[in-house]
Amino acid sequence: MKKSLELYPCDILFVHRDAEREPYQTRKDQIQQALCGMDSAPPVVCVIPVRMTEAWLLFDEQAIRTASGNPNGRCVLQLPQLCRIETLPNPKKDLNNLLRTASELSNRRLQKQNIPQQVQRVAEFIDDFSPLRTLTAFQALEEDIAETVARQGWLER
Repeated sequence: MKKSLELYPCDILFVHRDAEREPYQTRKDQIQQALCGMDSAPPVVCVIPVRMTEAWLLFDEQAIRTASGNPNGRCVLQLPQLCRIETLPNPKKDLNNLLRTASELSNRRLQKQNIPQQVQRVAEFIDDFSPLRTLTAFQALEEDIAETVARQGWLER
């Protein structure tokens, strides 16, 4: 972590750790313990989704279609209900499958599809993350960001 911060200095550090059946506070404590030995660490915001961060990308059909390279696709995408996305056993697999389906590519062309890049692009194409505010882990992220910004006095400038 120290070397990363030397190479890539930042004003605020977002540290991701999936909860993976552990309580939110346990994971937050682990992150804070890992950083406590650092002398000049920037303010830290903990990003702790219930399962995987990919679950937070499963709600925006248009973003998935656009990231897949087929924004005007017509095939039906079976997106999970928003209230269920934190309980999915493997959101990463679900998102990958949705990207494949949305692309409407043939089997031969599917093999050339760059799924990891498309996963990153889904987040770029989401215009409004506010639907995620119904999820407890996302609420905790927003609260942590607000507390960190307030503690730093960044809103007062």
